[in-house]
Amino acid sequence: MKLYNTRTRQKEDFVPLQEGKIKLYACGPTVYDYFHIGNARAFIFFDVVRRYFEYLGMEVTYVQNITDIDDKIIEKAIAEKRDFHDIAQTYASAFLEDCAALGIKKPHHQPRATEVMPQIIDLIRKLVDSGHAYEVDGDVYFDTGSLPEYGSLSGKKIDDQKAGARVAENLQKKHPADFTLWKKSKPGEPVWQSPWGEGRPGWHTECVVMSQSYLGTSFDIHGGGVDLVFPHHENENAQAMALSGKPLARYWMHNGFLNIEGEKMSKSLKNFFTARDILEEYDAEAIRFFFLSKHYRSPIDFTRELIEESDKAVANFYKALARFPQKIWKDSTIIDPQCKDIEIDFQNAMNDDFNTAKAIALLFELTQIIKKSEPEDSRAQDSARMLYKLGGCLGFFQNPELRLSSDTPEISKALIELLLRYRTEARNQKDWARSDMIRDDLQALGIEIKDSPQGSTWEIRK
Repeated sequence: MKLYNTRTRQKEDFVPLQEGKIKLYACGPTVYDYFHIGNARAFIFFDVVRRYFEYLGMEVTYVQNITDIDDKIIEKAIAEKRDFHDIAQTYASAFLEDCAALGIKKPHHQPRATEVMPQIIDLIRKLVDSGHAYEVDGDVYFDTGSLPEYGSLSGKKIDDQKAGARVAENLQKKHPADFTLWKKSKPGEPVWQSPWGEGRPGWHTECVVMSQSYLGTSFDIHGGGVDLVFPHHENENAQAMALSGKPLARYWMHNGFLNIEGEKMSKSLKNFFTARDILEEYDAEAIRFFFLSKHYRSPIDFTRELIEESDKAVANFYKALARFPQKIWKDSTIIDPQCKDIEIDFQNAMNDDFNTAKAIALLFELTQIIKKSEPEDSRAQDSARMLYKLGGCLGFFQNPELRLSSDTPEISKALIELLLRYRTEARNQKDWARSDMIRDDLQALGIEIKDSPQGSTWEIRK
């Protein structure tokens, strides 16, 4: 397997710290609002990373944080005259609901920043004691000048970090690039007691503690959106390097931006969509297909036309599976050599820096085999099994009964099944004329009938 490592800016052979085990951390939300469709790309992609390692038989420990204390949460609490705990809990619950609706598996650990406050204070104390941080009037800053490796993840040099548009001027700091580890609380804000007085932690320190608490000093993969490379991930990595001399993670993976019909998503342009908004209009697996149909590091342009095309593509997968009873495609026994070759190609695609676009193309190859074969053909049945297996690795086919039943209204399904039963009775009575008449009438309505020794099945031609 090769992964593109942001830290080295190249593809590298992926070798986990412990053979057969994967320690993965991906940044979760700051819970002050519903997460937007761009965030959903990261959450879905790292869900696929986790699923693929599990498909390979690896023992995965996946950690995703929830930041439940932050400036934005406090600002919203003040604006709405609510307790910050109430704001955080409301949107943390919404985040979990929306992730479940998107078919994202729950991480093994999902810590919240307020749950690890003693560990956060202890880490900051160690940075101060080691000379990598300093306190000024109740605020504590990381001294970027104390770490020669600062900037190694993002490629940004410390001398380029001048006070200005991207780096806020703060006369308390030794250098404009120095970042806050502990922030002195203002009147009316939430507080925790610390050696530096009442205050609260900085965002970058929270994630270091939450990841290391479950994954150790240095772990395999740290992921998130490309917008997090600097300053968030750079500043996370700096704290870890300062204390241990090791990078926080060996491999850093970042997914590309999402644009809305060619423009950056923003509330001012009125093209800002939450995942919850989109889920009201489109199926979760269509959204998943849309994101996975392009390489995760590439920018992607969101249009309703592309989502609708994605929904049709997913419907084709289900249409292929629907040609067989579920007991056939859920059977894991696959012996056909061509299907096994497709699985090898699928693994090669995923092992090449998670090329999900190529992996999805192989799912279409399987649907074509099914489409061109009779349902009783062993290769077609093995292709259905492989489609279900590999599609499941990408997070599809989580609720096949729901999807298959939604394609046709219940009463229409019942009527079709009733006509098939009449046709079966006619065949049993060797009334071939009536049997053929029912088949031809259904075919005229776009309903394809397939007869096999196991019985008759039907599908709607699209």
